[in-house]
Amino acid sequence: MLYLILVMITIFENFQEEDVALKYSKQRAMIKDFLQGRKDHPTAEVVYNNIREIYPKISLGTVYRNLVLLSDIGEIARLRVGDGYEHFDADTSEHNHFVCSKCGRVIDLEMDDIDSIDKVAARNFPGKIDGHKIYFYGICEDCLKENSDD
Repeated sequence: MLYLILVMITIFENFQEEDVALKYSKQRAMIKDFLQGRKDHPTAEVVYNNIREIYPKISLGTVYRNLVLLSDIGEIARLRVGDGYEHFDADTSEHNHFVCSKCGRVIDLEMDDIDSIDKVAARNFPGKIDGHKIYFYGICEDCLKENSDD
């Protein structure tokens, strides 16, 4: 199964949007709608398990292919936060994320603009910096409350 998913990833990484007009897909629309209402940045498996409740015949491969396609064309964001999974976010605006090192949740982090960090990083870098992705790590509020109840 993992080999099949890796083959599919390779195929879609080589996909050029201009080669084929993107046709409407009920599965893709369902996946995008599912992500629109979420703030928890689910993995492909979480998306699959939830979509399967509505569309029982959908496969994990179909869900993953569509998630990759949607991220490749910029309709969703694909996050790699260091836990070995890809997480997906319907919010494609520039924003930062917090990753709980206890429960693994990925949460949007509301904070002041830190775009000046690009200038700070560029001071001692001979190349050109075009942007940044920052993940903050620690323990989320729910896990802190859980620990204080002990």
